[in-house]
Amino acid sequence: MVRRRSLLIVAMLGLLIGIAGCSENDRPLEPPVRFEGNIFGTFYQVTIMDPLTQGESLELKEGFLAELESVDQAMSTYRDDSELIAFNEAPLEEWQPLSNELIEVLAISQTVAEASHGAFDITVGDLVNLWSFGPGARPEEVPSDDDLAQQLAQVGFDAVEVDTQNMQARRTRDVFVDLSGVAKGHATDRVAAYLDQQGLEHYLVNLGGDLIARGLRDEDEQTPWRIGIEVPEDGQQRAQHIIPLESMSVATSGDYRNYFEVEGERFSHTIDPRTGRPVTHQVASVSVFHPSNAWADAWATALLVVGEQDAMQMAIENNLKALLLVREGEQWRSIATPEFVNYFGETLVNELGIEQLPAPSLPTAIPQTTMPAEQPVTGE
Repeated sequence: MVRRRSLLIVAMLGLLIGIAGCSENDRPLEPPVRFEGNIFGTFYQVTIMDPLTQGESLELKEGFLAELESVDQAMSTYRDDSELIAFNEAPLEEWQPLSNELIEVLAISQTVAEASHGAFDITVGDLVNLWSFGPGARPEEVPSDDDLAQQLAQVGFDAVEVDTQNMQARRTRDVFVDLSGVAKGHATDRVAAYLDQQGLEHYLVNLGGDLIARGLRDEDEQTPWRIGIEVPEDGQQRAQHIIPLESMSVATSGDYRNYFEVEGERFSHTIDPRTGRPVTHQVASVSVFHPSNAWADAWATALLVVGEQDAMQMAIENNLKALLLVREGEQWRSIATPEFVNYFGETLVNELGIEQLPAPSLPTAIPQTTMPAEQPVTGE
């Protein structure tokens, strides 16, 4: 009798625990629901305004982290077991079957490389390593002219061939393919695609400064998401411009975070694949707005490489929504392409003090913009 009563108590306790667990999973969460963490050597932040329960939020986090892990497995240059490292180590001239996502990113990269006349180039990996950046980092010192010439002779996007129909690619020269200029954007796209598949309509994905916005921050008040274009200044994290974003992505490339100095001379991590050397012009950052963050990421890198005049001309030729921040002494000039103005409107552009670039002419004298009050740069 005592044994049966004990079993009954244990069963009732188990039932109560199960009910409590179900109740916790069903508990509605007050929006916004935010997920934050570290990935790819940077941070991720996912903010969701759709109604969610505790259980749904846990499933969502597990799902988008799986997407990020998949991208890392495919495209990382920091892990020996990645698909990209295997491709870099494969015999030359031999076609290698690759995953859909790696083929997709390679195809985007090659398209932007051709359109930018080699300013964006995924074969620049050995040069990046030579300049002390990337997984093969060496002591921070200026490479010799001979070493630069030797590495530069191998670089060129024509050394990689992509067959999208048969989902394969090959290297024709001994180049090291580095997708760091596009992979983070692709990962941002993957997270957004996953959230779309789950039926979410209002969210902001921020992966190390690459952002995608969907829907509204506040549906009742029709308030859009707002993102900050960061001040291009060492040690600062303020926004130069606050821009509303709805159903659009933005990627920013800058030369002011990752660099080293030798005898007072600063060397940026942004390497010009055409010269083999870090860029030295006055463009501090380029932001490109595009439905796909992978495309935005690649184009932002390309425009940062070429400098102000060529960047604006290239952006016009390719109908890009681009915003450049250019150093001028202790201040910055902000310049927008016609497509940027058409998309966001002249009213906002004028309110932000951004200079409009009339197509197809290039800027001559552009007034300085004043610095706004400090604002968050991660978007809200």
